[in-house]
Amino acid sequence: MATNRKKILAALALAVAVGSAWLRPGAAAAQAMTQSQRQQLFLRGAQLWPVKCMQCHNARPGGEFTPEQWKAIVMHMRTLANLPPEDAQAVLEYLKGGR
Repeated sequence: MATNRKKILAALALAVAVGSAWLRPGAAAAQAMTQSQRQQLFLRGAQLWPVKCMQCHNARPGGEFTPEQWKAIVMHMRTLANLPPEDAQAVLEYLKGGR
């Protein structure tokens, strides 16, 4: 199982390296967010996570991957699940906060 996880993470890292422009504007905005805005985004992600992610598979705990790994995973899953960028950013904020 660890080998499959490594393969998945390697593929996701490649996907991020090739083109993750969808998250760059959100990442810049995330740096400029106030603590209150970040908390609101986190709470929205907490609501979206079980609804959007558990439709297809078991949800993973936030502490299972690093923030950079979650960024790659969310980018990949955003494409598969056709998530709007705002929803993907909220889910990412939630997962990064689950450490």
